[in-house]
Amino acid sequence: MNKSSVSKILRKLGLIYYSDKLMFHVQKQKNKKINNEFLAKNPGVILPPDYLIYESFQINYQKYYYESRETALWLKGHFEKYIDVENKNILDWGCGPGRVIRHLPEVIGKNCSFFGTDYNRDSIEWCKKNLKEISFNVNPLSAELPYPDGFIDIIYGISVFTHLSEQMHYGWYKELTRVLKPGGIILVTTQGDNFNVKLTELELKEYNNGNIVVRGNVKEGHRTFSAFHPEKFMKSLFRNDEILEHVEKKPEPGMSWLPQDLWIVRKR
Repeated sequence: MNKSSVSKILRKLGLIYYSDKLMFHVQKQKNKKINNEFLAKNPGVILPPDYLIYESFQINYQKYYYESRETALWLKGHFEKYIDVENKNILDWGCGPGRVIRHLPEVIGKNCSFFGTDYNRDSIEWCKKNLKEISFNVNPLSAELPYPDGFIDIIYGISVFTHLSEQMHYGWYKELTRVLKPGGIILVTTQGDNFNVKLTELELKEYNNGNIVVRGNVKEGHRTFSAFHPEKFMKSLFRNDEILEHVEKKPEPGMSWLPQDLWIVRKR
């Protein structure tokens, strides 16, 4: 029995949360030594509680902090290809405990204003207390943001669509484009063809027909709620705007994770 079949059974039995919580404790114990070493070497680095880290990444403090900074640099490089990043309003949609956006004031600067939004109240509460250079707010799971029309210049969402239902894809994309200025850009990552190896035979058939595949039976938005995105579906989602870039990075030898697809879209 493969992992996909096991996951399906756990979801049906309502045991997926317990399985995920067990994995959290396993990772925490496994990384205890290296995490204590990181804290000893970096006493000035403030980190969220372990479970908030686990929900958004993995419980490895060094990777969480430094790889997140690399992601911030990666974002900057993509932004600059398509828009001047000076004096811009930049939104991290689904920011979690500020894993990436905490680095953007240093990485981008240039008189930009930074905003983070997430449905997880614990994450936003931690961010508000500890990341003072950024404005944070809690959003509902439904597609509602507190910003006026055309307020944001750049929006990015790292692995956010991956935890939403099909209906929410359309609702949230409409809301994101509402708050985005004309000519502004949206950057998102999704689970594309690289993730076919995780699909069951029936799921793969649906995926190859160009339909989004969603694994639910858990709270939408949670890390265990998973969506897989064929190119046809994403192009349909973005059909009213200009797709600037779609990158499908293939796994490299020795890589322990599957690269997500990158999509960059400009609002018409």
